[in-house]
Amino acid sequence: MNYSFTKKQMGLAVSCALLLGLASNAAMAQGSAADKSGYLIDQRNVVAKSGTGLCWRTGYWTPALAIAECDPDLVPKMAQAAPPQEVAATPTPKPAAQRVKLDADTLFDFNKAVLRPAGRQALDEFVAKSKDISPEVIMAVGHADRFGSERYNQDLSEKRAAAVKAYLLSKGVEANRVKTEGRGETQPITKAGECLGAKSAKVIACLQPDRRVEIEVIGTRLAK
Repeated sequence: MNYSFTKKQMGLAVSCALLLGLASNAAMAQGSAADKSGYLIDQRNVVAKSGTGLCWRTGYWTPALAIAECDPDLVPKMAQAAPPQEVAATPTPKPAAQRVKLDADTLFDFNKAVLRPAGRQALDEFVAKSKDISPEVIMAVGHADRFGSERYNQDLSEKRAAAVKAYLLSKGVEANRVKTEGRGETQPITKAGECLGAKSAKVIACLQPDRRVEIEVIGTRLAK
């Protein structure tokens, strides 16, 4: 039997063949995309099945290796059992806490808890330098020189710390941020043997660094 085809018919035949080939390749690619390592497969990379249509499983098959073609009832269960992977949020870097320390050794006169002009100026400079810091705690620790009783100097150091706090509050610092403490004569700056002698103008001047309040601000430096 002889068949004759026109050019148009030949073109249509070729086109159909190409489309069938593409569809076949796509099906094979889709079939091979699934992980079939839990099943027996033939030379065509197709899962081998029994006469009743059941897939043959390998000896190391587990539910995690189930594929929709063979065990459709297991696939959605496994998908539901798998917890969603949460993308860890990148923590926003926080500026490190900053410390600014002022040793105001000219804050007070001898036997006084009233700020000297030089002391007020030192505190003004401290406040100005702390403008770019959001304070968590401002600690004011008062000190006294060695003249006077231990109890008297403790009280005097506490009053000096309170005077500094009051001045800082007058400059707009929040009251709940400022903590005060007095340490009396227990932590002198002058070294042993430097200011020897009885109470005199010379010795009092020598002990001036011990009459002080040390101020420290702990907070977060603001971004500029």
